[in-house]
Amino acid sequence: MQQTVLGNIKFQPQVLPQVLENQAVFVEPFVELFRKHDIKRIYFFGSGTSYNVSQIAAYYFKHIVGIEGIAQYPTVFKNYEKADWTGLLRNDQILFVGISQSGTSVSTCEVMAHAKANGYPTLALTGNLESEITKHVDTAVHLLVGEELTPPETKGYTVSVLSVYLWAVGVARDKGVYSEEEYQTAIRETKELVDNFQTVIEESEAWYDRNRASIVNSDRLFVLGYGIDYGSMLEGMLKVGEMLRLPTIGYEIEEYSHGPTMALKPNQTLFMIGSDEAEFERMLQFRAAFKKYTDRVHVITCREIEGDGRDLVFGIKANKFIAPLMYTVPFQFVAAKGAKDIFIDTNINPFDEPLAHYPDGE
Repeated sequence: MQQTVLGNIKFQPQVLPQVLENQAVFVEPFVELFRKHDIKRIYFFGSGTSYNVSQIAAYYFKHIVGIEGIAQYPTVFKNYEKADWTGLLRNDQILFVGISQSGTSVSTCEVMAHAKANGYPTLALTGNLESEITKHVDTAVHLLVGEELTPPETKGYTVSVLSVYLWAVGVARDKGVYSEEEYQTAIRETKELVDNFQTVIEESEAWYDRNRASIVNSDRLFVLGYGIDYGSMLEGMLKVGEMLRLPTIGYEIEEYSHGPTMALKPNQTLFMIGSDEAEFERMLQFRAAFKKYTDRVHVITCREIEGDGRDLVFGIKANKFIAPLMYTVPFQFVAAKGAKDIFIDTNINPFDEPLAHYPDGE
């Protein structure tokens, strides 16, 4: 039977627990690099969904492990950056990580080849261990997503976020940043979420269904995020843009108030990701202000708020590190079901120029 985007979205409750159960496959080789090298800095590279995952991965390694994590666009880094402008770090102290579900992203393969040729430790996270990217790294580890044969990646995103989180807590335990008790608490909380992910799917779909009319009839959509969920904002913007194909723009939440608000109109929709971060109360203030200009304001959160049917307050509660697994699912439904509602076939990529991937890539 042909895969569909909606089918892949609804398969996430099955695949995520399997990833957690089999984490040794991709965590142990990653932790081993930290035992072998005195890693002081990690660069995460990817394009599209993989870049958005890189943003969250960088956050994890700064805030969980306590080492410098940086997300970079591959081509920008290769052409304009250096791994260490200060000259204070040895090459073997800087780890380059390439994330590519298909393993065929041209820009990511090229930056990893560049890093390996210059003597930096390199690792790829990919769903295909025989793909192009594996030729350009020292270590390749398996992204346990299975096949995702539709052009937009949905389950690949959540599997990737879960994978990089498990990297971070695994390294934190091995380095003594997390005690064994803290590590086990992190794993237990993650298991509680992934074992109840069907609820996340059902609540997200129900939220889209009750708001579908105003969403698909908007002339512009904005996605606002902050903190750890800046990456979730990027992914939400990408998913809606590539499937629903309405003008979709993402901003860091404070930045949106510095000018773009002047274009806000009643027929525009705002999605606000309510992360459990320092800006949460500020986000609620923004919501009250934005509602003076459009009633199409939606908060997506697992924190309790006073809201209405436009908001999505998940019944499953999660700490801020693993909540990003939930927060992109509503956007997946906006993208996939919204596209279906306006007769777009998301299984067909209307742009078939071979620019981004090597041949045979997804």
